[in-house]
Amino acid sequence: MFLNTLQPAPGSKTPSKRLGRGIGSGKGKTCGKGHKGQKARSGGYHKVGFEGGQMPLQRRMPKSGFRSRKALVTEEIRVSELNKMTDNVVNLETLHAIGLIRNDTKFVKLIAFGDLERVVNVRGVSVSAGARKIIENAGGTVEG
Repeated sequence: MFLNTLQPAPGSKTPSKRLGRGIGSGKGKTCGKGHKGQKARSGGYHKVGFEGGQMPLQRRMPKSGFRSRKALVTEEIRVSELNKMTDNVVNLETLHAIGLIRNDTKFVKLIAFGDLERVVNVRGVSVSAGARKIIENAGGTVEG
């Protein structure tokens, strides 16, 4: 197969209809545009969504939705996942090192879920009230 032998599939390319070439062509005189009106004129058409002056649908519908930009760089971690840690200190760097959070994560919150079987010291990570209780009952501390 060579580039100079490539051809489109049969029937995929149809020749354009020649307009305004007499009655016998089937597209003579008005060229398939009917008689007068905005759509028959050159350059005559309305913008997308125009409903003849009626309030368009996209303006009748209420605005909805919001995506927080902070939520894109925030993650929650269960307290039970801290059992995987080899280090006693929990901060963004150590969580990233063991693969619990993504590279672009800037905010982490520990939530109460499961049991903690080791002593950990949490620094620079927000903690829910239930998670704080679990960490302190296991003998750990929460700073900041």
